[in-house]
Amino acid sequence: MSIEKREFPQFFVTSPAECPYLPDHEERKIFTHLTGSDAAGLHDILSRNGFRRSQAIAYKPSCRQCSKCVSVRIRVDEFELSKSHKRIIRKNRFWHGHMVDPVATKEQFSLFSDYIKTRHGDGGMAEMSALDYAAMVEETPVETKLIEYRNEAEYRLDSENNQQGRLLAVSLTDILSDGLSMIYSFFDPVLSPLSPGSYMILDHIERARQMGLPYIYLGYWVEGSQKMAYKSRFLPQDRLGEHGWAKVD
Repeated sequence: MSIEKREFPQFFVTSPAECPYLPDHEERKIFTHLTGSDAAGLHDILSRNGFRRSQAIAYKPSCRQCSKCVSVRIRVDEFELSKSHKRIIRKNRFWHGHMVDPVATKEQFSLFSDYIKTRHGDGGMAEMSALDYAAMVEETPVETKLIEYRNEAEYRLDSENNQQGRLLAVSLTDILSDGLSMIYSFFDPVLSPLSPGSYMILDHIERARQMGLPYIYLGYWVEGSQKMAYKSRFLPQDRLGEHGWAKVD
């Protein structure tokens, strides 16, 4: 009698470290490696249970004395543009977004470096090299895309089908069975007054709607963290609690 071989993920816990969102807090994460023949299926299951992806690792906060990191996903079919959202779309009407394979370029890394230095110069990503950036983009065991946003007035394809036109922003996005997961986004810091981060979320909502996907996974909303406050402005949304996903209007 043969025994069917199954692949079960092993989970590990990190040592406590300084919390990047709340002062005087420590963070701890539980994580597993996305490996095996069904890494994409495992990623789907873990995403629905509040995990996020970083390269070939899926992780989730597992802090001893705090549970303020709350997984958030936007309900695409129920989402309606507010007046504020419509203003953001108008202000960024010169953007052209195009989905491409996850291949790192010098152009992207230059924009990424400017963004990190300006917005997160004191964070852990400030020391990332071009190789580190390439690993973030390209080392993925699941279906992942980059959405490059360029100036529409300058946008064109050259003779080798490469995009031309000033690069304004980039979003690293996973395609799940039930939605789009925005892994990391960055933009030209000069464009900050135009709310480019919010514009990319609105663009992803429309893309998910066209793809027939019900959710946009935004990662963690942290009550009391100004960095994460913007995520609460995209309603209705689901927030993951101890009893499962709950709708917030």
